[in-house]
Amino acid sequence: MLRYVRQRLIGVFFTFIIIVALLFFILHAMPGDISSSPKIKEPQRIAIRAKYRLDEPQPVQFVHFIKNYLNLDFGYSFFVRPGTPVKEVILDRLPITVQLNLFATLLTIPLGMFFGITMALKKNSLYDHVASSFVILFISAPSFVVAAVLQYFIAYRLQWLPLTLAPEPTLNWTKFVSMILPILALSFGNIATMSRMLRAELSEALTSDYMLLAKAKGLTYGQSIMRHALRNAMVPMAAQFLYLVVWLLSGSIVIENIFGVPGLSKILIDAINSKDHWLSLGVLYFYVLIGLVLAIAGDLSYGLIDPRIRMGGKHSES
Repeated sequence: MLRYVRQRLIGVFFTFIIIVALLFFILHAMPGDISSSPKIKEPQRIAIRAKYRLDEPQPVQFVHFIKNYLNLDFGYSFFVRPGTPVKEVILDRLPITVQLNLFATLLTIPLGMFFGITMALKKNSLYDHVASSFVILFISAPSFVVAAVLQYFIAYRLQWLPLTLAPEPTLNWTKFVSMILPILALSFGNIATMSRMLRAELSEALTSDYMLLAKAKGLTYGQSIMRHALRNAMVPMAAQFLYLVVWLLSGSIVIENIFGVPGLSKILIDAINSKDHWLSLGVLYFYVLIGLVLAIAGDLSYGLIDPRIRMGGKHSES
């Protein structure tokens, strides 16, 4: 197991380093730089170019950039929030992004499990065929298409819910109601994905040999499902719950901008459009770090749950 953990941590470390370098050089390859804006006066321009080594080759800039990050100096926003440290901007916009993704997770997991279990138990029935059609539809449809459809029919035509997020400083009932549409748009595709995966795992478990053994032992069909089939089907699904958060975070980049949610994703797009490189890199690295941490947690949880992975590590060592 220790070898398995070590391999995953080494892989995540090198993945993070490669992504950090790629993002840095891609953003710096864009035309212009943070000091080229006409809004910046000449004394400020000289100070910025000296501080961030903008007159030196990009590899030297990258080394200096890494040193600053290791000293927890993440730079400043120059255009989106002028003069504000990147860390403060992230912490200021983080709560609404966390709220949106938390509510989407709380909706996705129970509904995904419900539809996955019921589809497997009623396999090849009319319910299964209809539900599977919707699953394929929502897996295939991009999140921005789902968001546009929800906005048009529910917010514009029926006027049941607000079109965009309410500008409330704290989470109250008005703000929560205005978050329902972005939560739904963020959740539908992930509910469909989880339902499909759980249906496949549970369908396989229901036809396995241990279900016949459980029936021979005198267990009822319901007891066999709860004690054996569902438990075994949930083993590969356990890690998927952590990957789900990664999927939601990636989806929120689009959803936040469509619904005007002032979260991290919204400010990321604003920073990229305004060439606010230090803010763009700070938000991107935050997303990458969260994604990699959740991915390694998912891998490790799978290794803890499934003993075959631990045994595989022991065999390979011997």
